[in-house]
Amino acid sequence: MSTEVKVPQLPESVSDATLVAWHKSAGDAIKRDENLADLETDKVVLEVPAPADGVLKEIRVEEGTVTSGDVIAIVEVGATAEASGGDEKDDGGEEKAEAKADEGKKAESDDKSAADKLSPSVRRLVEEHDLDPADIDGSGKGGRLTKADVMAFIDEGGADKKKEASKPADSGTAKPAAQGVVSGSREDRRVPMSRMRARIAERMVESQSNAAMLTSFNEVDLTEVMALRKRYKETFEKEHGVRLGFMSFFVKAAVEALKKHPIVNASVEGTDVIYHDYWDIGIAVSSDKGLVVPVVRDCDQKGFAQIEGDIADYAQKARKGGLGMDDLTGGTFTITNGGVFGSLISTPIINPPQSAIMGMHKIQERPMVVDGEIKVRNMMYLALTYDHRIIDGKDAVQFLVSIKESLEDPARLMLQV
Repeated sequence: MSTEVKVPQLPESVSDATLVAWHKSAGDAIKRDENLADLETDKVVLEVPAPADGVLKEIRVEEGTVTSGDVIAIVEVGATAEASGGDEKDDGGEEKAEAKADEGKKAESDDKSAADKLSPSVRRLVEEHDLDPADIDGSGKGGRLTKADVMAFIDEGGADKKKEASKPADSGTAKPAAQGVVSGSREDRRVPMSRMRARIAERMVESQSNAAMLTSFNEVDLTEVMALRKRYKETFEKEHGVRLGFMSFFVKAAVEALKKHPIVNASVEGTDVIYHDYWDIGIAVSSDKGLVVPVVRDCDQKGFAQIEGDIADYAQKARKGGLGMDDLTGGTFTITNGGVFGSLISTPIINPPQSAIMGMHKIQERPMVVDGEIKVRNMMYLALTYDHRIIDGKDAVQFLVSIKESLEDPARLMLQV
């Protein structure tokens, strides 16, 4: 019995999605709820689960724009890969393996087997650059070519080498090599933005266009936090099953500062200021597809372990493309950490509709004057970008001072003073 694989219901406000990758090929055995393909929307990457155990009989949409309910593949329910034409992963005996080896040799001698399937994007690249797929090593499933394989072949000069090899030998006298020739390709490559990257770009421009952004800076001595973390790091991990990082300290410090300066936790809606009497902190997380900001809810009610656990879960989801719309919406304030990449100082951009964002940076040993003596301390620059339409400079500066006081004397965070 055959059943259709359809595009699942897309999140509210998302009209369509882009089918960007298949994790299975036609003829592959599949298991119920196994991820078959990835759909990229403006905000998240969604998975297309297998509707039942069986075989992926046919892929109807290799890539491109799809909407909810579109049929993108057909599954033969209950079938086995061998029964539907034989999958490379099935054990079919020595005769089958030898037959496949013979077919592979024949495919190589014929330049490319007609059974090889190229996705539309790969086919376009191959045709545009007049390439022979047989000359390119495929890294995809079953040796299939991917866009990355073709682009790497082009970047390495494979196309140019082939053209040179096809030119007739020059019967004239040899000419001296040209001086000053730069090796390597100087071609431009045009790659369309992913939907998520395009949406990020749109929101960043929107943020700069709609808010009167200003950034204030301060520095914080993290020597005490680092000592506390070092002292209890192993015990904390054994007790709670999660690593004690720096972010939980900053989240708790931000909550206390936001309570003292509620305007920093507010947002603008038309000519109204919306005050939020809850503290849902967005934590900027880098993923392969761009920066995403999952939200840790009710941070005032959570301890360090719960916050660290939530952040770890979100980071794992981001890497696997498993973040949902509910994970990314509703934050009241955002923290971003450029220090993990080595940034010493920067001016972060507000994540609308929020009115402020705090940037953490690299921890660096610097000589500081402490009680009249020069000592080496672990220092970090902090940046607060805020919407000057509703947040005055005084509030922004005092907010950062509150963060500084909490982190330089971590006991304040435990006592909430």
